[in-house]
Amino acid sequence: MTAEGCDLLCLDVPRAEAVRGALPEVDRSQTMASTAKALADPVRLRMAAALALGTELCVCDLAWVVGAAPNLVSHHLRILRRAGLVTARRHGKLVMCRLTTHGSTLLEVLGVAAGGDIPPQPGQPELPAASDRHHAGGTVPTALADGASGPLAVAQRG
Repeated sequence: MTAEGCDLLCLDVPRAEAVRGALPEVDRSQTMASTAKALADPVRLRMAAALALGTELCVCDLAWVVGAAPNLVSHHLRILRRAGLVTARRHGKLVMCRLTTHGSTLLEVLGVAAGGDIPPQPGQPELPAASDRHHAGGTVPTALADGASGPLAVAQRG
């Protein structure tokens, strides 16, 4: 016998039929597989985890957090939205994203940390609420040109 198959064809029909009857329908299985497939990309999984930690982030912040170009993040957000894991809303010129309840639940099942699960490191501020974010004042962080550590420079949006 191998670990993948029996050496003898045997079937416990009552038990097998009970299990078969409890399975989701084929269409539902396809939908569930598509949803799971949406998180099967490392960038999308990191984006979803960032949204779990940040509650609501604009596309610019999300791109900076996961280290991807904004157009790539937008592409991945479309996939996550189609799968019902993320919602997006326009706030002036910004697109604000957040996980749906379904997305949060799936991340919990996968063991990805949710918003309150990771305490801030000593010396690091807690994440601000979406209403207290820097975008409300019309500013956006820009990366430091020399790569030095420290707070990000802030540039006014034009």
